[in-house]
Amino acid sequence: MGFKEEIQRRRTFGIISHPDAGKTTLTEKLLLFGGAIHVAGAVKSNKIKKTATSDFMEIERQRGISVATSVMGFEYNDVKINILDTPGHQDFAEDTFRTLTACDSVIIVIDAAKGVETQTRKLMQVCRMRKTPVIVFINKLDRPSQDPFDLLDEIEKELQISVNPLSWPIGNGDTFKGVYNIYHKGLYLFNSGGQTLPEGIEIKDLDSPEFVKYIGERDAATLHANLELITGVYPALNRQEYLNAEVAPVFFGSALNNFGIKELLDCFIELAPSPLPRETEERTVHAEEEKFTGFVFKIHANMDPNHRDRIAFVKICSGIFRRNTNYLHVRNGKMLKFSTPTAFMASKKSVIDEAYPGDIIGLHDTGTFKIGDTLTEGEKLHFKGIPSFSPELFKYIENADPMKSKQLAKGIDQLMDEGVAQLFTNQFNGRKIIGTVGALQFEVIEYRLLHEYGASCRWESVNLYKACWIEALDAAELADFKKHKAQYMAQDKQGRDVFLADSQYMLQMAQENYKKLIFHFTSEF
Repeated sequence: MGFKEEIQRRRTFGIISHPDAGKTTLTEKLLLFGGAIHVAGAVKSNKIKKTATSDFMEIERQRGISVATSVMGFEYNDVKINILDTPGHQDFAEDTFRTLTACDSVIIVIDAAKGVETQTRKLMQVCRMRKTPVIVFINKLDRPSQDPFDLLDEIEKELQISVNPLSWPIGNGDTFKGVYNIYHKGLYLFNSGGQTLPEGIEIKDLDSPEFVKYIGERDAATLHANLELITGVYPALNRQEYLNAEVAPVFFGSALNNFGIKELLDCFIELAPSPLPRETEERTVHAEEEKFTGFVFKIHANMDPNHRDRIAFVKICSGIFRRNTNYLHVRNGKMLKFSTPTAFMASKKSVIDEAYPGDIIGLHDTGTFKIGDTLTEGEKLHFKGIPSFSPELFKYIENADPMKSKQLAKGIDQLMDEGVAQLFTNQFNGRKIIGTVGALQFEVIEYRLLHEYGASCRWESVNLYKACWIEALDAAELADFKKHKAQYMAQDKQGRDVFLADSQYMLQMAQENYKKLIFHFTSEF
C-alpha cells in the first residue's frame, strides 16, 4: 500500500462531552467493534466487573472518572482509527483543549435525558474556533429521555451548528427497540446487554412483514411518520458542509447496550476526514509532504509506575516517522533518534517501526520535551495553537516531609511538564504557587506525588484572582511596574514574567495605569 493510500485510510478523532454522558463507555464499545478488546468494561457499574480499558490510572478506577486523556488505535474495515478519550470533568479541561489540537474531527456525546450541558458548550466553542468537523452521538436512550426532535432543536440552538440526523431511535427507555440507519437505509436489531458483540438481525425493507413482526405495528407506524418528517425538514447530508464544520451529523443509541454504535462507526469512517493540513507560524504543512513533521501535544509521567517513565505523545502531521532515524528537536536545536517509539492501546504499548500522518506515537522522554515542541527532518517549524490557559485557583505548595525534598522537587517538575497544572515562583519570597483550572487537580497532584514519587505535600491557600503573562512594549515601564508590584510578580516554568492579580479591580487598575504593557490570559501570545 502506497504512502497516499496510508494517509487516506487514517482517521484521528477525539471523544468529548460533559462528565457522565458516556464517553469512556462509547470508546470501549468502538474498541469492541474494532476487535481490539473482547469484553467491554464500564466506568461505574456493578453489573460489569471489568473496568474500562482507557482508564488506566489508579485514581481513575477509584473515582469512576477519566483524569488523563488516553490514546487508542485499532483497525476496522481496513481503516486505521485513532481515538483520543478525553476527561469530561471541567477540572481537567486544559488537557482536553490541548488534545483537540491533535484531532482531525470530534465526536460529541450527549446524554438523551439531560441534553446539552455546560462543559459540552465550552468544548464546542473550542471546536468552532478551530473549525473542527463534529459528529453528535446522543447516548443513553435505554433510559427515559427527551423527545428526539426536541433534542435536535436544543443542539442547534445551544451549540450553534446545523444538525442532520443520520440514524433514528425506535422508542426510548423500556420501549427502546433499536436504531434505524437513515444514511445506509437499514435496521439492525439487537438484544440489549452488550458486553460482547451480539448477533443482530438486519432488515433492509421497512414495509416487509418481518419488520412489523419484530417491532410491532405501533412502532412501525411511528417510525414511518418520523422518517417522512425528517426527509421534509432536513436535506440530504452534504459531506463538504460537514467537513467545513457547518453541519453536525447526529446519531442515536445506547453505548452501554451496544445500540447504534455500528451505525455510528460505519458512517464515521465514510464521512470523517483523513489527516488535515496543519498551520505553523512559518507555513501550512500538508499530510502528503514527504518530509516528516510532528508535534508534542501531551506528556504523561509514570505510565508504568515500576519504571518511572515519561512519555511524550506526538501527533504526526506529514511524512513517515521511522524508528532509529535522526530528527531535529526544533526548540533546542538538537538531533535526536528514538529506538522504541510506541503505539498505544490505553496503557498497553507496542514498539513500531514506522508511523504515518494522523498516527499518534509515544516517545520515551528524559525531560527533553515540553508541550508544543516540534520534531522535523531539519526545517525549523513551530506548530500553532497549544496554549496554557490562565489558572483560576491558586495554592502555595509546601513540603510536608523534609527528608523528601528532592523527590518533591522532581515530582512537581515532572507533573508541571505534563501540563497538569502550572507552577509560578513568587519573586518576592521565592515560594512556589501551583495554579489550576479546577479544584480536583490539587487532589490529583497530591495523590500522584505521594504514590508515584513518595513525596508528601501540604497546601496553603492564597487569595488570587488571575495570573496574566506580561508583554512589554516599553522596557522602562515594565521595570517600573515590577518595582511597584514586586510582591505580585512571579515567573512561570519557562522564566516568563507573570503578574498575579489578587482582584479584578487590581487587574483593571494595572491595565489602565500601564498602557504600554499587555496582559495576556493564555501563554501563547
